[in-house]
Amino acid sequence: MLPIALVLASLAATAAARLSCKVPSLGGGRDDGPAISAAFERCGRNGKVTLDKYYLVDSLLLTTGLDNVDIELSGFLQYSPDIAKWSPQSYFLEYQNATTFWFLSGQNIHMYGGGTIDGNGQVWWDTFNNSHNAGTAGGSSRTFARPIPLTVGNASDVVIEDIWIIGSPFWNNFVYQSQNVTYKNISINTVSYSSSPTANSDGWDIYRSDHVTITDSWINNDDDCVSFKPNSTNIRVSNLWCNGSHGVSVGSLGQYAGETDIVANVSVYNVSMNNAQNGARIKVFGGNPSPTSTVGGGDGFVKNITWSDYTLENVDNPIIIDQCYSTPLDVCAQFPSKVAISDVHFLNVTGTSSGHNGDIVVSLKCSEQCNNITATGTHLAAPDGAAAYICQNITSVQELDFDCTSPTS
Repeated sequence: MLPIALVLASLAATAAARLSCKVPSLGGGRDDGPAISAAFERCGRNGKVTLDKYYLVDSLLLTTGLDNVDIELSGFLQYSPDIAKWSPQSYFLEYQNATTFWFLSGQNIHMYGGGTIDGNGQVWWDTFNNSHNAGTAGGSSRTFARPIPLTVGNASDVVIEDIWIIGSPFWNNFVYQSQNVTYKNISINTVSYSSSPTANSDGWDIYRSDHVTITDSWINNDDDCVSFKPNSTNIRVSNLWCNGSHGVSVGSLGQYAGETDIVANVSVYNVSMNNAQNGARIKVFGGNPSPTSTVGGGDGFVKNITWSDYTLENVDNPIIIDQCYSTPLDVCAQFPSKVAISDVHFLNVTGTSSGHNGDIVVSLKCSEQCNNITATGTHLAAPDGAAAYICQNITSVQELDFDCTSPTS
C-alpha cells in the first residue's frame, strides 16, 4: 500500500497535467474560430476548454481526436451569416448532403454550462424561401449549404447538457455515426421572424448511431422534434415538450435504392406534442423501379418501436404510418415499399387533433403488410364529430383499441 504522501503527490501531478484553456474573444466582428480550434488542439485531450465570452465564428470548427475533455460553454457562440463563405467551407456529411458548422468528434466528451449556440439562420431561411435550392430530399445542396450548428460525429461516450441552440439554418443537432451519446436539458428555439419558414429545422437527427438518449428538453421549431434516420438503434427519448413540430418521427427511410435502412429498439415516452403537424410518425419511401433512385426503392426494416404516455394538443396527424412517403400513390401501388414495419406499439396516446384531416386521428397506411402494430389506452378527440381511424394492410387490427376503416383513396 502506497504512503499517503505518494498518493497525494500522484493526484496533484494528475491534476496539474490536466490542461485548461479559456478562450478569449477578439471582438470587433473578428473571427474567433481559429482561437477556439487552437484551444481544442491544446486542451482537447485530458483537458478543459472554456467558452465564456461572446464569440463570432466565421470559420469551420473541426474538433476531432478529442479524448476526455470538458467543454464549458457558458457564453454565446454565434456563426456568421455569410452564405457564400459557409457553403464551400462547412463540413460535408454523407447523409442528404447535410453540412455542419461544428464537427465534434472523439471520446469521453462532456459539454455543459448554460450557454448558447446561435446559427444566425434568418438569412438562410429567407434565401431558401426564394431559391428552393434544397439538394436531395430536403438536404442542403453543395452550392447552398445550410449548416448544422453542432454535429456529434464519429464519437463515443458523449454528454451534451444545459445549453441553448437557436436560429439553426437546418437541423439543430446531428448524431452521426456515433454511440453512447446523451443530450439532456437542451433548449431549442428555431423560429423565423419573417414570412420565410424555418425549413428542415429538426431538433435532432440520428444517423448510423447506437445508444442515444435525449431527455428533459424543450423544443420550439417547424419540423421534426426528433427524427430517427437510417440505422438508428437503441434510442431513448423522454420528457420532451415540443411545439410547432412535425412530430417524433421514424424516418424517412428507404430513400436510396440499393441501400438498407434499419431503425430498431426505440422508446419514446412522456412527451408533450403541441400545435404540430404530426405526433407519433413512421415515414418510409415507397418502392422505385430505378436501381439508382434517390426518391425511394431502398430496403430494410423498422422494428420494436414504442410511443408511450404521449400527450397531443392540436396535432394534424396524431398517429401516422406512411409507407408511401414522398412517393406518388400510383408508383407506390405498383412498387410497394421494401422497408418492412413490425412490432410498433402505441401506449396511452391521448389528446386532440387539429381537424386538419377532418375527423381522422389515426392513419396507418402500409403499402405492404405491417405486422404486430398494437395500441392500448388511446384517447384521441377530433374537434368536430366522432374520431375516425384509418388502417390499410395492418395484420393485427385486433390488437388496436379502436375500430379501423379502410381509406377512401
